[in-house]
Amino acid sequence: MPYTLSKSSLYVFRECPRCFWLQVNKRLRRPEGIYPSLPSGMDGVLKRHFDTFRERGKLPPELASLKGVQLFADKELLKEWTNNRKGVRWTGKDGDTFMGAVDDILVKGKKLIVLDFKTRGYALKEDTAALYQDQLDIYTLLLQKNSYDTEDYAYLLFYYPESVHASGHFIFHADLVKMLVNVRSAQKLWKDALACLKGPLPRPSEECKFCAWRQVKV
Repeated sequence: MPYTLSKSSLYVFRECPRCFWLQVNKRLRRPEGIYPSLPSGMDGVLKRHFDTFRERGKLPPELASLKGVQLFADKELLKEWTNNRKGVRWTGKDGDTFMGAVDDILVKGKKLIVLDFKTRGYALKEDTAALYQDQLDIYTLLLQKNSYDTEDYAYLLFYYPESVHASGHFIFHADLVKMLVNVRSAQKLWKDALACLKGPLPRPSEECKFCAWRQVKV
């Protein structure tokens, strides 16, 4: 049976192969809490913000420090790539599909660069950007699998609240972080995840709270 794996499902694999196996093979998902609406609301606002500059052929002020770069101009293709139900897709020789929805794409010469937005409640810590390494690796790999040339780096654009204007409007600060990407790491993650799914149910992880919860006897 061919699988379709997204970036978010691979996050579960990183955390716990057993939970990942159960989620994909048995449709037994981890319990989910209430999802905060602010990040998804900000995501829509930011994409509209970037589109206004795309139509003018300019970069938004948050990217003013970048030289020789422009926003990806194909609006229809970008609409597909940013759609969570479609995204950038690649199907391997065994029929398994790998997909991920990007936030935006930059172009430098003939090469593409992944740009991902992040909304936080406070300023960045030293290890904040590293938490999204897999995501950037995966998106870059997917672009390459679709025959696009890419740079060996990507960008994270962090937004977090800085102050409140007298009118009541929030002022957000933006931090742009450049990250080197490693497509080999993404390829290994993809292969390891498929091997997990096609094998027996993994043992419970000692560090996984969900595995511990499932084993509690009352």
